Amino acid sequence: MNELTIAVTGLNAIDSPGPGVGVIRALRESTDFQARIIGLSYENLEPGIYMHELVDRSYQVPYPSAGSEVLKARLQYIHEREHIDVLIPNFDTELANYIKISEEIRRWGIHTFLPTSEQLKNLDKLHLLEFGEKHGLQVPRTKVLDHTDQIPRLEDEFGFPLVVKGKYYEAFIARSEAEIYQYYHKITAKWGLPVIIQEFIKGTEIDIAGLGDGRGQVIGAVPMRKLYITDKGKGWAGITLKDERLMDFTRRFIGASKWRSGFELEIMRAEK
Repeated sequence: MNELTIAVTGLNAIDSPGPGVGVIRALRESTDFQARIIGLSYENLEPGIYMHELVDRSYQVPYPSAGSEVLKARLQYIHEREHIDVLIPNFDTELANYIKISEEIRRWGIHTFLPTSEQLKNLDKLHLLEFGEKHGLQVPRTKVLDHTDQIPRLEDEFGFPLVVKGKYYEAFIARSEAEIYQYYHKITAKWGLPVIIQEFIKGTEIDIAGLGDGRGQVIGAVPMRKLYITDKGKGWAGITLKDERLMDFTRRFIGASKWRSGFELEIMRAEK
């Protein structure tokens, strides 16, 4: 059986868990190849790097804010020692840097499976409503905030409750104007601007994890219903679903976006 050296990010496993540990477990279960796992962490206390039955070696990498050149230099150092075959980034915030350096590290022998910069831009939270309207996919009404002066008008536009989100992470349900200010400042202190306001949809939270081939086809997808949600809004426990309507929605999304990489669709099944 062939052995592949695979580098994986997202090894934190706290109340806002990264996907890395789950990805590694799936790789370990493959019967097509034997995986040697290199863990890439941002902090030296990320739990995944201490799961020695899962991770063979681990290295610290720079935060995305350091930029693509710093990341490339660090990966070159790691690759010279570990001879990486495949690299799997698992955080939204990482993708832009990895996309920028993907062609160069491919020449080193490191394979990735990433979307284009244009795809990443079209499907970020700032542009998702526009994408949905263009392709007939329902997306909650959205407004982008870059100043607190915009907050007093939100009650008339959205009513309460509404959802206050960061560009990449964190989401809070606000039930008053005072709570909007509170969450606005909490998000900007941690993640910066912009802050995103979204229509609140009451219903059952569904996640669909899958892989798009970059040509409009779904390689595979698994829907699940969240059973337990942390205070960060992250699913901590769930149950898989067999639902052809969810799979049809997934195929429509991938057909429209031509997404090339892993993806997660967050769906709210509204109450009738």
